[in-house]
Amino acid sequence: MKKGLMIGVVLAFFILGFISMQRAMPEHKEKRIYNAVKVYMPYKLEKYIGGLSIVDTRDGHKEKPDAASVYHRLDELEKSWGAKHLRVAGNELYVVGDNNQSITKIFIETQKERAWLKSFFGI
Repeated sequence: MKKGLMIGVVLAFFILGFISMQRAMPEHKEKRIYNAVKVYMPYKLEKYIGGLSIVDTRDGHKEKPDAASVYHRLDELEKSWGAKHLRVAGNELYVVGDNNQSITKIFIETQKERAWLKSFFGI
């Protein structure tokens, strides 16, 4: 009885730990497109003694969300930026500046990349 209870408690801790790790993970990103667009995004992660902060490079504003939600908050900021500054035309993704000027274009190679753009940025 004691052995079964101990195994149950240990198993419950492992399951709860696994679930919390899954919740803390950021969303999946298409590497090629995300890395090309990331260069133009104004949000950067900055390490400090207490954890990570998100810095807006346009005005230097820092956000310090708790450690479990820092990547989720970064995803939210990047999604809102992408909805305003990314445009899809045909098989090309255009990065647009604040004054609606085209900064660069990135060729969309696969349907998987196009589907990710639609699901992540909503474009």
